[in-house]
Formats: sequence, C-alpha cells, structure tokens
Amino acid sequence: MAEPDHEAAADAPLYLRVAAALREDLAGRRISPGSRLPSERSLSQRYHVNRQTVRSALQLLRDERLVVTDRRGTFAAAGAEDGAGGEPVAPVPTARRPVFPGGPRAAEALVRASLLWEPPPAPLAPRLLLAPGEPTLVHRHVVLGPQGAALQRAVSWFSRAALAEIPQLSRYRRGRDCRQQPDLRLLYHWMHQAGLRITHRESVGVPPGPAATTAGGAARLVVHRVVSDQHGRALEITDIDFSARSAAWTYEFSA
Repeated sequence: MAEPDHEAAADAPLYLRVAAALREDLAGRRISPGSRLPSERSLSQRYHVNRQTVRSALQLLRDERLVVTDRRGTFAAAGAEDGAGGEPVAPVPTARRPVFPGGPRAAEALVRASLLWEPPPAPLAPRLLLAPGEPTLVHRHVVLGPQGAALQRAVSWFSRAALAEIPQLSRYRRGRDCRQQPDLRLLYHWMHQAGLRITHRESVGVPPGPAATTAGGAARLVVHRVVSDQHGRALEITDIDFSARSAAWTYEFSA
C-alpha cells in the first residue's frame, strides 16, 4: 500500500494524507474493485494516526464514491479508479485548498467545536437571506493551546442558500444531529461538490480601544470573512479572533 507523502503535503491535515495514500492504492488497483480495505485499526497502525483520523479519511473517500461501507466493512467501489459510474471524481482538498474554518494547522490542533441553531446578529440577517430573528445553523470553533487556553475563536453563520444547496449541511436539521464535535473541515470541498463557485472576501483588523490587546498584553487580530457563490449570495459569514502573540492565522486559496 502507498505511504503518505509527508514532504509534499507537510501542512495538509493527517486525514487528507491518509486519504491520498488510499486513493493512490485504489487508482493503481493495489486495492482491487470490490475487495475489502484493511480495518480501521490496521490502517491507524500502518499510517501512525489515530482511528478518528482514519474514519475522516474513509468518509472523504465515501463522499467521492471511491469506497462503500456496510456492516461487513469498507470495500473498494466498482470502477473506483475513475469514480462511481465512470464519472470523474471532484478535486479533493490539499495543503493549498482551504480547510474550514481556520486553515490546515487549526484543523489539526486541539479544538472544541459545536453546532447550534441561533439567530445571527441583526445586521447579518439580510446578507444571509434570513428574516429578523430567524435562527440558522451556527458553528463555533475554539483552538486550544497546550495549557488549555483559547488561542483562536471562530463563529460562522450559514445562509438559507447554503443550507438548501449543500447536502452535508442540510442534514443538520434544527434540534437534530447537531453534534458537540462536528467535523466541517471539508466545507469548501462540499461547496465545490454542490457546483458552487465561491469567492472569499476577508477583512483583517485590530479592535478599537482597550479591546485591541488581550489580558496578557498581546495584540488581537480579527478576521471577517464572507464566502459568496457565483450568484453573489452569501453562503457563510465567519468572524475569527486570535492573539497575534500566541497564534498565527494562515489562509491559502486556489480557485
């Protein structure tokens, strides 16, 4: 079986490296169509990652229709090297494709995340195509340091259009399926799969007055991001807040 290319994708999340190695095995028929993949335990030992990382990699391959899973295990789909039904597989996230919400390094850090249904701030409701006070899906994401201190906080509000057109988001119905640790790292990949051509517009600034620094004296930076589709509709609005002394915010995007 192929090994992850650690040098070529040093900044890519681990699950993307594992998925890339398995995809190479499927394309080269080292795992033949219809055959069973090794167990999660075997894959985690082979690639020196935890089982959650393996599960995330397998979920990505399922989304690409390269593998299927049932009660017996996970199997290579028929025609996996070309995509199910002979259709080409959509491009997958790499180290140079953005990872929601704060880039690949934040995706691999210790985080706490949640999904809730809440009304957005009143000024954002029209941009999200929502009525005043109407709740929507809200993602809250905190990156923690080694001592447990919050290094980066992000909150994202999703629009009516995003929930209608992105199947992976629409399954989070109000009051159901909102897990305490949701995995939305592939959000921008899901947008691509849904046929949405997205534009990212970001503003980076420093809060005014005393709020410009943290309690420890470090400078605070805030990022306001609006992601829109080819029709100009806002899909997601995110605010990211972090300490410039203790955390770095790196964002790369390739159309």
